[in-house]
Amino acid sequence: MATTKKVTVTIPADLLDEIRGEAAERGLSAYVAEALRFKRDRDRLRELSDWLQEEHGPLNEEERTAAFEELEDLDAEHERRRAVGKRDAGEAP
Repeated sequence: MATTKKVTVTIPADLLDEIRGEAAERGLSAYVAEALRFKRDRDRLRELSDWLQEEHGPLNEEERTAAFEELEDLDAEHERRRAVGKRDAGEAP
């Protein structure tokens, strides 16, 4: 298990109320940790994207279209796997 450290953060009350409901099962700390990892990963991806554009130039329309089609295919595959996982766990898809 990863080492953890307790910190204090300030969160707007309305946002905290919303996420407490969504985080109930996992717990608020797990929810916030997951959100921070997601944000960190997106920041790193944006850095990579910026660097690639500096090195190779921006995508043309054909490349952009192909990339979005691949993302749609990946999203569909992830959704299919989630549905299979729910079905295997006895949940309704």
